[in-house]
Parts: sequence; structure tokens; C-alpha cells
Amino acid sequence: MSEYHNEHESCLILAVETSCDETSVAVVKDGKEVLSNLIASQVETHKAFGGVVPEVASRKHVENITLMLEEAVRKAGISLQDLSAIAVTQGPGLVGALLVGVVAATSLAMALNKPLIGTHHIAGHIYANRLVADMEYPCMALVVSGGHTELVYMKSEGHFEVIGRTRDDAVGEAYDKVARAIGYPYPGGPHVDRLALEAEEAVELPRVWLEPESYDFSFSGLKSAVLNVVNQRKMRGEPIMESAIARGFQESVVEVLVTKAIRAVRAYNAKQLLLCGGVAANRGLRRELERQCREEGIELIIPPFEYCTDNAAMIGAAAYLKWKKRQFAGLDLRAMPQFSLEEWSGQE
Repeated sequence: MSEYHNEHESCLILAVETSCDETSVAVVKDGKEVLSNLIASQVETHKAFGGVVPEVASRKHVENITLMLEEAVRKAGISLQDLSAIAVTQGPGLVGALLVGVVAATSLAMALNKPLIGTHHIAGHIYANRLVADMEYPCMALVVSGGHTELVYMKSEGHFEVIGRTRDDAVGEAYDKVARAIGYPYPGGPHVDRLALEAEEAVELPRVWLEPESYDFSFSGLKSAVLNVVNQRKMRGEPIMESAIARGFQESVVEVLVTKAIRAVRAYNAKQLLLCGGVAANRGLRRELERQCREEGIELIIPPFEYCTDNAAMIGAAAYLKWKKRQFAGLDLRAMPQFSLEEWSGQE
């Protein structure tokens, strides 16, 4: 399909991420050096609807993608012909949003006669850590975002084993619903985090541990408990006490996430714990993870904020795994909204 660089030449990957409501394009060198990383957020657009509207997200991606491709290459200080490959998020995500990125990346790969790399969104979140530190195996990744809450064990580079996942709401989803219940707009996570850290008292809320040995999570019951507290206070004509509810909710979420993550690190003899995904920006979660990992002597890696939320630099980092193995996609690459990590890495 093209003339590939030999193994001694540097690898420049142009990466595209359009899985949800951020349009992002980046240029990443050798899987870890970010030459450019542009992100166009749609938060203000979707705020009016109280959540992401798929059709609106897709249209916004179409409006943004061409200019962002041009600007990412210009900002990286390279030409299109300097690129080694084009990478794109193949899934999981919103099918219409994914399609915009897949079509744009496929068209560019075909026009430039460059290899095309289909990339997994969660693998991207995990390998965002490689942009800031060397990853040592085996390691454990705690993935927390608006659509995903998972514990992923990695015994070697590019080998993923999902040992725990949410059985209902993802963490970010639960934060948005709780924020709405106490009167705050979408996206709710930052509001709840701020209120929780400012609160002087906390409403006691349940911890959902599930079966004794399980690494799975469940947050729908906790969300329902919050709604019950809010409704009871309203019925009695009492103030809602938003801060106390936010603190109680966050303490419950953080305790379960941190406890299970550290138990998994110990059980699997992992050398590192990686925090990944948009909720990794949550200050309450960061502080408690840092405290407990320090006490337990566990090395914790947390990417800076710009690599926690959806971004294309993380896709470029994950795509480098495929580049090294010369595992390229055909021009018939499909968007896969239910894509599994195991399938992407060739373990199935």
C-alpha cells in the first residue's frame, strides 16, 4: 500500500479522534512525543441538551475535521509526506461520530498512499500514560470516563485483560446524573468534585462492593440513593444541602474505585497503577489514589488533564503498538461502536 519507513527511522503518526463530542487531531512521534494535539470541544453545544446528542456531535465533527487536520500538520512543523501513518479511533463510541473520523482518516491515507491504523479508544486512554512516563509490565489500568469504568490488567505491551467493569452506569455518567439531581448543568463531574472538596460535612451513602472477590463496579444504586435523599428533603421542605450530598457521593465512588484498584494491583503483582480517562481529572479521586498508593508503595501514573479527556495524542500513542508490528488496516476500515480491547489487540 505504501513504502514504509525502516525500523531505524522515526515514526510520525497523524491521529484522529472523534468517538464522542471532542474533535481532535494530533501528530505523535515514536508513540510518545507529541508534536501537536488540537482539541475542539463541543461541551457548550451539548450543555443546552443536558448531554451529548449524537447527531449534533457528528455534524460538529464534519465542520471541524478538515481545518483541524491541516492545522495539526502545520503546528507540528512537518509536511503531509513526512507522515509514516494515519491512525483513527475505530471504536468504541457513537457510530456517527466515529464514521466522520474513519472516513477522514481513510481518505487521507488513500490520498497520501500511507498506512492506515484502526485504533481502540480505551487503549488510547491507557497509552496516554506513555506520553508522560515509561510503562512497566505487568501493570494495572483504572479506566474512568463518561462511558467506561474498567480495571484492565496488562501482562505485557499491547496485551489487555479486562478483569472488572461497570455493570450499569459508568462513573462519569453517574456524576452527570447526580449533578443534575442537585441542580447543576452538564457536564456534572467538575461541579460535584468542587462541591465535594468544599463541603464541611457529608451525607452518608452506601458503598456497592458486589461479590467479595469481584473487581466489577455498580453505580446505579448509589445514584438512586442520592435521588432518594434529594426527594425526601424536598418533600419535607428542607434545603437539599448540595455540597454534603456531593461529598457523600464522591467519597462512596472514590472509596470503591481506589480499594478495588489497589486490591487488583496486589493480586496481579502489577508494577504500576495507571489512572486513565476523563474522570482521572477528578481531584478527589487523584488525591485519594495518590495517598493510598504512597502508603502502599505503589507507583502511580496519572497523565496531565489534556491527556485525560478524549484527545488524539493518546490515539497516536496506542497506534504506535500497531505500527511496530506492521498491523495496518485496509481502506475498508469500519467504525465499530462496540469494539472490545481484546478484539483490537488480536487476543480473540
